[in-house]
Amino acid sequence: MSLDEETDWNPGLYHRFRGFRLRPALDLLRSVGPLPEGDIVDLGCGSGAVGPALGQLRRRLVGVDQSKTMLEHARRTGVYKDIIEADLATWESDAPCAMIFSNAALHWVGDHPALLTRLAGMLAPGGVLAVQLPHQNRAPSHRLWVQIAEEMYPRRFAQAKPPEILLPAEYHRLLSDLGRVTLWETEYYQELAPDGEGHPVRRFTESTYARPLLQMLEEDEKTKLIKAYEAVIGKAYPMGPRGNVLFPFRRLFFTLHTD
Repeated sequence: MSLDEETDWNPGLYHRFRGFRLRPALDLLRSVGPLPEGDIVDLGCGSGAVGPALGQLRRRLVGVDQSKTMLEHARRTGVYKDIIEADLATWESDAPCAMIFSNAALHWVGDHPALLTRLAGMLAPGGVLAVQLPHQNRAPSHRLWVQIAEEMYPRRFAQAKPPEILLPAEYHRLLSDLGRVTLWETEYYQELAPDGEGHPVRRFTESTYARPLLQMLEEDEKTKLIKAYEAVIGKAYPMGPRGNVLFPFRRLFFTLHTD
């Protein structure tokens, strides 16, 4: 699967909150112990924000993503020995991997039981699968996008479902047969700065979670949906005296260590 210019990711919008998006990746990386020989694969590497940190592990680093635009940014970091444009659902490694690391990417891929089993099978003995997934769908920041879109444009979003993930216990059951599993959640209390173009939570979510919804709409429809979201999101996430917003964001982490 590839992305065209209209549906490809926008690095500028994504990088607006670069620090908040990078911190969970670094927390995940700190949980990984010694690794065997082999490549490290940054699966869903995006613009390569985690690349410099992964490069410090002194393994050959491979970046995989399906966004041409984001991969161009990843290539400029200079830390990846290989850059591969591929669908994350079908990518295959040519050799056993020391680690497959995926930060905030696999929730865009369906059929996690099949996907994770396949990824685990690509690891070298003693290798690690390390994954971080946003676990925010039930929060107002995400739920209101879907609710308002369905109210304003019924029957328009059958093919534009936002990303979903399994329950934590389901991941544990799935992975425990494949190796040693560690699983945890963290809720980050992010203080978003004022944004002259709209409510900070809207600006945070529109470039990621809300992308499938907004891409289904004409420009005038998109403007109306954003206006309706802006009208209510401040009740869930009120602005402080300086226009800043405290935005709790929950993320799910797990690592699988093979024998």
